[in-house]
Amino acid sequence: MAKKHLVIVESPAKGKTIERYLGKDYQVLASYGHVRDLPKSKMGVETDDGSFTPDYLVPAKAKKTVSALKKAAAAADDIFLATDYDREGEAIAWHVLESLKLAKGKSVRRITFHEITKKALEEAVKKPRDLDYDLINAQQARRILDRLVGYTLSPFLWKKVMKGLSAGRVQSVAVRLIVDRENEIKAFKPEEYWSLDGKFLRGSDDFLASLVEFKGQKIEKMTVKTETEAKKIETSLKDLEYRVDSIEKKERQKRPSPPFTTSTLQQQAAHRLHFSAKQTMKLAQDLYEDGHITYMRTDSVNLADEALKAARSLVEKEYGQGYLPDKPNYYKTKSKGAQEAHEAIRPTHVESLPEKLNLKSEKHTKLYRLIWQRMVASQMSPARLKAETVLVKSAKGEGVFKATGNVVDFEGFLKVWPTAREDKILPALKQGEQVNLDDLVGEQHFTEPPPRYSEASLVKALEEHGIGRPSTYAPTLSTIQDRGYVELIERRFHPTETGQNVNGILVKHFPEIVDLDFTAEMEEGLDKVAEGKEDWTKLLGDFYKPFHKLVEKKTDEVPKLDLTEKTDKVCPECGKPMVIRPGRYGKFLACTGFPDCKHTEPIIKKTGITCPECGEGQLIERKTRRGKTFWGCERYPKCKHATWDDPTKKKEKQEDK
Repeated sequence: MAKKHLVIVESPAKGKTIERYLGKDYQVLASYGHVRDLPKSKMGVETDDGSFTPDYLVPAKAKKTVSALKKAAAAADDIFLATDYDREGEAIAWHVLESLKLAKGKSVRRITFHEITKKALEEAVKKPRDLDYDLINAQQARRILDRLVGYTLSPFLWKKVMKGLSAGRVQSVAVRLIVDRENEIKAFKPEEYWSLDGKFLRGSDDFLASLVEFKGQKIEKMTVKTETEAKKIETSLKDLEYRVDSIEKKERQKRPSPPFTTSTLQQQAAHRLHFSAKQTMKLAQDLYEDGHITYMRTDSVNLADEALKAARSLVEKEYGQGYLPDKPNYYKTKSKGAQEAHEAIRPTHVESLPEKLNLKSEKHTKLYRLIWQRMVASQMSPARLKAETVLVKSAKGEGVFKATGNVVDFEGFLKVWPTAREDKILPALKQGEQVNLDDLVGEQHFTEPPPRYSEASLVKALEEHGIGRPSTYAPTLSTIQDRGYVELIERRFHPTETGQNVNGILVKHFPEIVDLDFTAEMEEGLDKVAEGKEDWTKLLGDFYKPFHKLVEKKTDEVPKLDLTEKTDKVCPECGKPMVIRPGRYGKFLACTGFPDCKHTEPIIKKTGITCPECGEGQLIERKTRRGKTFWGCERYPKCKHATWDDPTKKKEKQEDK
C-alpha cells in the first residue's frame, strides 16, 4: 500500500502548483502564513530573567487552519514542511510543527527548493533535512528585537508626542533618511552658474561643442558664475577662427548587469514599470507560486549551472553566436551579508518566452518580462560602443571647445535589455581643418538640491547601509506610509509633520535606535545568529538592558512636546479658546477646556474649486483613516464625489497653459 505524504506550505496557490508536480500520493495543505505569533495586547516576551522567552499563541484566524493540519497530519505516514527558503520560511515550518503537537515517532522532515518545478521538487523530497534552528533563532531574534523596540518605545512616544504613534527598529531609520534628506533640501542654497556652447559649421554639417578652456583657464561647472562673465567670454570668442585641434577615438565595452536580487528587482520595477515595492513583491510572489520564477526574496546574484546552460542555449538560438560570450558571465554580490547559497531571481524555464505565457494579468506579464530580460541579458556579450572626442581650438588658443560623439557599434546585451541612450554622431572631421563658429550661447543654470527619495532609491540606500534584508524592504516602505510618517507625492517621499516630530525626538534622545551604523551592526548580529556564530539571547540581552534603562530615564526627564497652535476661534459649547492639535490622521481644532469639554472640529481646507459632480459645493481636503489625503465635496453625504488627484495642481497647470 502506497504511503500517504503530507506536504505543508504557506499559501494555497503554491500548494496547487506543488500538488500538480508531486502526484496523487502527496496531499498539499497551506498554513496561510504564520500559525503562531506574539500576542498583540502585551509585550509577550519574558525580559525579567534575561531568557527572552516568547509567549507564542495561535491567533483566532489560524485556529481553523491548525485543526485541519492536525487532522491531516494524524492520517499521514510522513510530513514534509515545505515553507519558503529563508529564515521566515524556516520559522513558519517550526511554528507549524510546534502547533501540530504530533505523537512521538511521526516522521517530520524539512524540504527546501529555489523554484517550483517538477525536478526541483523531486530532488527536494529525496534530500529532506532537519529544521535549521540557527535560522529559526535568527528569525525569532528579529521578531523579538522589533517587539522590544516597538512595545517599549511606542508608549514613550504616546506620552511625549501624541497617542497612536509607533517606533520600529528599521522603520525609524527609514524615516530618518527621508527627514534628513528633506532638511538638506530646505537648507540648500542654489548657486548660479553659466555654461557656454558653440554651434560649429563644417560645410553643410553642424555640431555642438562645450567651452572647456578660456585663455588657459579650465572651464568647469562652477567657473562662470554670472551673466556678465558669460557675456565677456562670448564677446572675446565670437569672431575668432577655429580649427579641429585633436580627434580621439576609443572603443569601449558596456557589460550587462547581474540578474535580479530582491532589491534590484524593486528598483527596476519602480523605474521601468512604475510599480511600488509592495506591488512588485505581490506580483513576484504570484509568479513564484505558479512556478514561473525562482524564489523572489534573495540577495544573491548566483545562477545554477543548469540555468546558465539554458540561458546560453537560448541566446545562441534566438540571437546568434555573436551575442554569446565564450564563457558564462559570473557575478559577485555587493550586498552585505548576502546568502551566496541562494540563487538570483530568474525564470524557472528561460525558454518560456514572455509573449507565449498566459499569465494572470498584464502586470504579471510585465514583471515576468523584466525578470526574463534581465536574466537573459546577464548571459550575453557586452555591447561595443565607439566614442569620439573632438577638441576645437581658436587660432591663438584663446578658447577650446569639446564635442563628444558616441554610437553603438554592436548591441550585445542591449538587444534584450535596452536603455534610453541615444546615438550622437559627429561629422567626419579631420585634424587641422577649419570650422566656423556659427553661434555661441551662454545658458544660465542653478545648482539643485539632492532629490527626495523614491521607493527605488530608498530601497537602494537601505541596502547600501546594510539595513534590513530582502524580506523587509517592501513592508518597511508600507509601514512608514501607513503610520502617517511620510507621504508619497509624485513618486517621491515627503516627511509629514508627525514624521519630523517623531524623528526629532528619537534622534535627540535615542540616537542609537535611528543610527545607520548601529542598525547595520544589529543586522550583522542577526546574520551571525543564522550562521550559528552568536547566541540569540545574548544578542538581545546586550541590546535590551541598556535600552530599557535609557527609556525609563528619558520617560522621567523629557517634557511632553507642545504641538498646539493658538487660534482666534472660541469653543461654541463652553466659550473657551480653541487650539489646533495634531492627531494621528492630521490636525484638528480642540477646546482648551479638555477633558471637561471634549468639543472638537475638523480643519476644513477649501480649494476654491467647484465640485465637478454637483456643481454646488466646493472641493475640500480630507483624510482617510490611514491619514492619506483626498479631496471631496463639502456637501457630503448629499454629494459623494471624491478624488485622489489634487485639484489645485490641475488648476495651476491649466492656468500655466
